[in-house]
Amino acid sequence: MPPSCCASLSQYTHHHLVVFLLTFFSYVLLHASRKTFSNVKVSISAQWTPFILNDSSPDFSPGETWQDNRLFEDEKQATLFLGILDSIFLFSYAVGLYLSGMIGDRVNLRYVLCFGLCGSAAVEFVFGTLTEWLHIYNIYLYSSLWVLNGLLQSAVWPCVVAVMGNWFGKAGRGFVFGLWSACASVGNILGAFLASSVLKYGYEYAFLVTSVVQFAGGVVVFFGLLTSPKESETGLSPIETDTDSHKPLMSDEEDEVEVEKYSRRGQSVEQPVEPPAESPQAIGFLKAFCLPGVLPYSLAYACLKLVNYSFFFWLPFYLSNNYKWKEAQADRLSVWYDVGGIIGGTFQGLISDFMGKRAPVLVVSLMLAIGALVGYSRSPNDQVINGVLLAITGLFIGGPSNIISSAISADLGRQDALRGSKEALATVTGIVDGTGSIGAAAGQVKMKKKSNWRIKQNEFGSMRACFIVFITPLLVRELRAMWTERRARQRQL
Repeated sequence: MPPSCCASLSQYTHHHLVVFLLTFFSYVLLHASRKTFSNVKVSISAQWTPFILNDSSPDFSPGETWQDNRLFEDEKQATLFLGILDSIFLFSYAVGLYLSGMIGDRVNLRYVLCFGLCGSAAVEFVFGTLTEWLHIYNIYLYSSLWVLNGLLQSAVWPCVVAVMGNWFGKAGRGFVFGLWSACASVGNILGAFLASSVLKYGYEYAFLVTSVVQFAGGVVVFFGLLTSPKESETGLSPIETDTDSHKPLMSDEEDEVEVEKYSRRGQSVEQPVEPPAESPQAIGFLKAFCLPGVLPYSLAYACLKLVNYSFFFWLPFYLSNNYKWKEAQADRLSVWYDVGGIIGGTFQGLISDFMGKRAPVLVVSLMLAIGALVGYSRSPNDQVINGVLLAITGLFIGGPSNIISSAISADLGRQDALRGSKEALATVTGIVDGTGSIGAAAGQVKMKKKSNWRIKQNEFGSMRACFIVFITPLLVRELRAMWTERRARQRQL
C-alpha cells in the first residue's frame, strides 16, 4: 500500500499550494470559456435563423434585423453547423495537443501556457462578441476562428499537467491529481453560471465576460507561476527524488518489483541522490507513443472522452429542447453532471492510491456507469430527479475521465524508461488527451441533431465496451501484480 495521503501531504509547502491553485484556476477559466459555447447554442441558433421559423427569436434581437442576420434557412441547418463547429474544434484541438505537448517539453512551460490562455481568450472574443457587435455573420470566418481556438487551447492542458508533475510526486498522486482534475468540471460550472447570468443581454456578453476573465488569468499566471521547484529561490528539491517516484502504477516489471520490495523490507539503505550532470533532453514523439501503457490508455480515453464530451457539448441543448426548459435553467441544471465528475475523480483517485493500481478502479466505475446511463435515459420531466441522475452519471463517467487525463498521464510520463529524460510529461499528456479528443471529435460528427440523443445511448454502450477491451491487458497485469504482492506479503508474516 502506498504512503498515506496525510504523510504525503505533509511534505508540501506553500509553493506547492500556489502551483496547485494557479494551474487549477488557469484551466478553470479555459473550460469556463469553452463551456460558454455549449451553453448559448440555443441563442446562437436563434440568431442565425429567420424569426418566422424560430419562436425564440424575438427575445434576442429586433425582428426587423432577422432576415439580414440569418445564416441558415431553418433551425435544423443551424444545429447541424453548430455540430460541425464542435467537430472542427475537437479535431484541431487534438492535432494541437500532439504538437503542444512536444513544444511544452522544449520551451518554458509558463510561456506556452500563457500564450494559449491569452490567445484563446482573444479568439473567443472575436468569435462571439466582436462579430455580433459588427454584425459579421460568415460560416468560413466562424470555422477559421474555431480552428485557431482549438489549436490555442491545446497548449494549456499538457503544460498544466507537466507543471503539476514537476511539483507533485508519485506519493498520493491519485488523490492530489484527482482533486486537481476537478478544474475542468469547476470550469464548466463557472461557465454555466456566467453565461446564464448575462444571457438575457445577448449571447455576445457571455463570450465577453468569460474571455476577459480568461485573459486576465493568463496574465496572472505569467507573472506568478513557477513551473518547477528548480525555479524557486528557496532551493526546493523536486518531489521526484523519491526512490520510486518514477515507477508508474503500470510496469512490465511490476511483479518482480513488488516481490523484491517485500523481501528487502527492513534492509533499505538510503543513498544520496546526485544531481544530473546536464539538463535532461526531451523525448521524441514516437518514443513517447511507444512507452508502456500509453497506447492502450490513449485508445481507452478516446472512447471515454466521446461519451464525456457528448454531455459537455450537447447537454444544455438537449435539456432545453427535450424538456422545454428555459435555456438558463438548462445551463444551471447541467452543472450537476460536473459535480458528479468532481466527486468521482477525487474519490476514485484516492481509492487508486490506496490500492496502488488505477485500472481496476476505472473498470468498476465504467461498469456502474451502464446503470447510470440507462437510468438517465429514462429520466422524467422533473428537474430534481434529472439533476440527481446527472450527478450519478457524472460520478461514473466524468470521474474516470479526470483520472486518465491527469493522474494516469502523470504516471505514464514518469516511467523507468524516462529516468534520463524527465522532459516527457507534456508530450505523453498531449498524446493521451489528443487521442481522446480525436475520439470525441468523431462522436460529434453524429451528434448534430437533438433527435439523435437517445440513439446515442447505444453508441455510449459500445464506447464503454471498447474502453474495457483496450484497458483489459493493463487490468489483468495489475490484478496479477496485486496477487503477487499479496503472496509476497504473506510470506513475510
